[in-house]
Amino acid sequence: MTRPASTSVTVLGLGSMGTALARAFLAAGHTVTVWNRTAAKAAPLTAEGAQSAATAADAVAASPLVVACLTGYDETRQLLEPVTATLAGRTLVALNSGTPAAARGFAAWAGDHGIGYLDGAVKDVPGAVGQAGTLLYYAGAADVFAEHEATLRALGGDTVLLGDEPDLAKFYESAVGTALLPALVGFFAGAAAGRTRGIAAGDLVPYAVRWMEMIAAILPGFAAEIDARDYREGASSVNLFLAGADWDVEFARDAKVDHTWLQPLHDLVRKAAAAGHGEDSIAALTEVLGAP
Repeated sequence: MTRPASTSVTVLGLGSMGTALARAFLAAGHTVTVWNRTAAKAAPLTAEGAQSAATAADAVAASPLVVACLTGYDETRQLLEPVTATLAGRTLVALNSGTPAAARGFAAWAGDHGIGYLDGAVKDVPGAVGQAGTLLYYAGAADVFAEHEATLRALGGDTVLLGDEPDLAKFYESAVGTALLPALVGFFAGAAAGRTRGIAAGDLVPYAVRWMEMIAAILPGFAAEIDARDYREGASSVNLFLAGADWDVEFARDAKVDHTWLQPLHDLVRKAAAAGHGEDSIAALTEVLGAP
């Protein structure tokens, strides 16, 4: 595999993710300048070959590609507002958290100041940054992405441009991310139930993983039903889930764990059944979740 040509990259923000980004750029042979409000956080990276900038302005001036990994758009804008003249003509990549609306506003601000802009998301933990299978996706102008794609690929081999609409990365992150908390709470509820039987959470993990793999395998079928808006041939009907609702509650009560978190989910199933989707695939919940 041919290593891309070395370029200069600046990383702003050295939390766990920002530090991982800087290390990945260093490992790929790039010249890396780092900056953090708490300067001491830069010390391990400087020991590994990075250059530490005294100010954010110095850091921005050091590289044509600036990667910001701060908490959110407000923090990033507050930091960069005083150095917009220096940023003009450079490319800024924002890898912070936030909403699609905030991403649109931030992209407009960058455009107003002549700053090339890509919005992105790292879809894995810091320890996975730099690995071949790690997914990062971006939104922004195709020519800006093409100019820096080889450099950005140092952060993860699965590097994707979703499109030129500047909020797409945050839209995908939000749309896909809605599955995270319900899935985790489901596992935590099962772990709480297991504790009442002396079953360790670790003992449940192999079976929970197999369950998640099964869910992953059936998602394409559900997606096809949703895109066609045809739920008649689904294997798991709304009524089947409706019948299971009482069993979910009975299990939780028997295990003496809280079941109230399930109530909104069961209400959605009941709403779908009341709307005439009882014999349809459970994917028909999309219709009651969507706008009227």
